[in-house]
Amino acid sequence: MTEPTYLYLTTRGRKSGRPREIEIWFTRYEGRYYLVAEHGERAQWVKNLLANSHVQVRVGDAHFPARARVVDAKKEPALAREVRTRSEKKYGWGDGLVVEIDPTAPPR
Repeated sequence: MTEPTYLYLTTRGRKSGRPREIEIWFTRYEGRYYLVAEHGERAQWVKNLLANSHVQVRVGDAHFPARARVVDAKKEPALAREVRTRSEKKYGWGDGLVVEIDPTAPPR
């Protein structure tokens, strides 16, 4: 079975509180999903998850709640490098801010 190309991430609008869904490339690593934000913290979806880390995820036929966080590349350089390498291998691109989606973490 081929892995899906896209993950659908739903955040809550930090001002409106309304659900906001994006379609985005992703990679998997050690039971978590990773996204790369081309525009870093300027991306609206990143601003939303910084305000509220509880997100909804849809990938293939799976739907689940998760917690999102920005990976600090200075504190976790090996993780950031691994995710970027995986993204480059899968999509030919991996430059940007790394975001981790953890389906096992309970919402805060």
